[in-house]
Amino acid sequence: MKNLFFLAMVGFFAFLSCRNDDEGVQRIDQILNLYIDSAGQDMLNSKIAGSYINVQLNDVYGLRDNTPVTFSNKKDADTLNYLEYVAGAERLTIDSTGDFKTYESKIALSLTRKINDSTTAVANDTLIIHYSSSPQLFQVTKVWYNDLLQFTKVEGQPNIVKIQK
Repeated sequence: MKNLFFLAMVGFFAFLSCRNDDEGVQRIDQILNLYIDSAGQDMLNSKIAGSYINVQLNDVYGLRDNTPVTFSNKKDADTLNYLEYVAGAERLTIDSTGDFKTYESKIALSLTRKINDSTTAVANDTLIIHYSSSPQLFQVTKVWYNDLLQFTKVEGQPNIVKIQK
């Protein structure tokens, strides 16, 4: 009985190894880098007076409006700060035709900046991300910031969104 089981397992793994490579793997391009600038000032550098000292991202389509979305604070080669968003917000299907689908995520940004020792100001902004999905590729296609189109995918280029405030 053990030999029969072993022989069946060897046959199964041999079958899997002979799969056609044409099936391929779906490529994923969903990392989004968000820069925020105001009159040449890096607004995400909390060490600069007038910049944002606190940034929160919340999933609007999540179970609750205040469901946090994970992001990373990063610096590029020019030492400019940006927010790197990979995934985490709920995606709603907004179009579906055969194997091709379009999804949307909506994220609320709460950006707090210190005006002086006793006063802070909070900006409540909105980020909408559209994704396209096919059997070969899942990618960010468009990004709106406060209802203004700020990014349209250029094939082969990184997903960099630069916001001017």
